[in-house]
Amino acid sequence: MTEVLRVVDPGLLTTIQDLGRPGAIASGVPPGGAMDRFALRAANLLAGNEPNDASLECTLRGPQLVAERPCVIAITGADFDPRLNGEPQPMWATLSLAAGDALTFGGRRIGARTYIAVGGGLDGESWLGSRSTSLMTGKGGFHGRPLRAGDLLSTVGTRTTYPAERRELVPGLRPDYSDQSLAAVAGPHVRRLEPESRRALFSATFTVSPESDRMGCRLKGPGLQAKAEELLSYGLVAGAVQLPQSGQPILLMADHQTAGGYPVVATVVSASMPRAAQLAPGDELRFMEVTQAMARQRRLALSSALASLSAL
Repeated sequence: MTEVLRVVDPGLLTTIQDLGRPGAIASGVPPGGAMDRFALRAANLLAGNEPNDASLECTLRGPQLVAERPCVIAITGADFDPRLNGEPQPMWATLSLAAGDALTFGGRRIGARTYIAVGGGLDGESWLGSRSTSLMTGKGGFHGRPLRAGDLLSTVGTRTTYPAERRELVPGLRPDYSDQSLAAVAGPHVRRLEPESRRALFSATFTVSPESDRMGCRLKGPGLQAKAEELLSYGLVAGAVQLPQSGQPILLMADHQTAGGYPVVATVVSASMPRAAQLAPGDELRFMEVTQAMARQRRLALSSALASLSAL
């Protein structure tokens, strides 16, 4: 364990995250983990780590960090205008820090969550097989809480070698966070929707409510009407679009509950979840209905982008 970064300012909400704990869902534990899993994987691969290593997830405002020793980092996801010793730095590429270098962020340009991976992978409390911070239980990550000023971040092991050349994910392979249309397949209860409501679901514009969080994005838009027959509780996944009695949909995210009884009228495909993770309160979105075959093609495209980094 090697201390590598000191927190001067934690930003608005910065936590340690990996790909979560999906193996605990059967026990009623939310999967958690990074909201934008593509960005986390890409950051780790750029930094020379395993895709599931722990990194920082920074929400809406970036932190101020100082390097305690030389290290390699990579910043992906939302563009918060990263700067090294005051100089602008590229996203989706490796950066080398010397001891004493200061990493800061100028302000949010696009997206809601940026990811900072450190060569060697961040250390943190492991709970149920994951270092991801669970804010609801106070487990995992940095003592189960967001970072605070004065915290010292450590890597799992000491890195003795660094990538010989700067790694980069070329722009054409990065998610387009400016495109806020989310591909979705019809959900298991879509037939409960009234015909006009089904048309609205896949054509209307919805706005992300300020009440949204890591559990789900609460959406405001045309009221959707569904048949009122009761449902037994059933298992849920990230991307499920639930429809409560209010008629305003909820898009489930990383910290979603493991079971529920509201109708699921659509499911956002995995390839569109990185875009969903980058939505901030006030942003607009539309659901675009796709087939399962189209969903698989989109997922393959993202997998190919990550494979290009694995080959570096």
